[in-house]
Amino acid sequence: MDVLEFAVTGTHIWYYYCCKREVWLMLHQVNPDEDDANMDLGRFLHEITYARDRSKEITLGNIRLDIVRQEKDGMVIGEVKKSSKYITSARMQLAFYLLELKGRGIEARGELLFPKEKKKEEVILTADIEQELAETTAAIRKLATETRPPQAKKIALCRNCAYKEFCWA
Repeated sequence: MDVLEFAVTGTHIWYYYCCKREVWLMLHQVNPDEDDANMDLGRFLHEITYARDRSKEITLGNIRLDIVRQEKDGMVIGEVKKSSKYITSARMQLAFYLLELKGRGIEARGELLFPKEKKKEEVILTADIEQELAETTAAIRKLATETRPPQAKKIALCRNCAYKEFCWA
């Protein structure tokens, strides 16, 4: 794959912090099991939670923002997740969205939302996070050029992964 052929997305960022093999599979158009129960749960949560705010969901270039709202102190971008278990991945995905907006001249702060846990966390874009995202994006582009996926490694995420049959069958 030519590294210039695709735009890195928030989904790539999220999965990069969980499983680099899964990112490789996505980049090479290997589709997950669309009937996987966890994918269904994710879609369901996406549709029913924060319904009032979701009316403001937007797609801008290569990013899709779950929630966009204006508050007194500025714009807030919300990202809804079913669990805080993979908090680093979620933070970096939301920070990626904030960086993409900043590149378009839009300043915002982020809010991770975990409806099942009734929890939220603020995410602010810092220079250190921007640097890490630049490195992560470069690593994802490099993964796209690889002809073989990274070696499969059993991790906790494998149990609920829609690619598990591909890796462990």
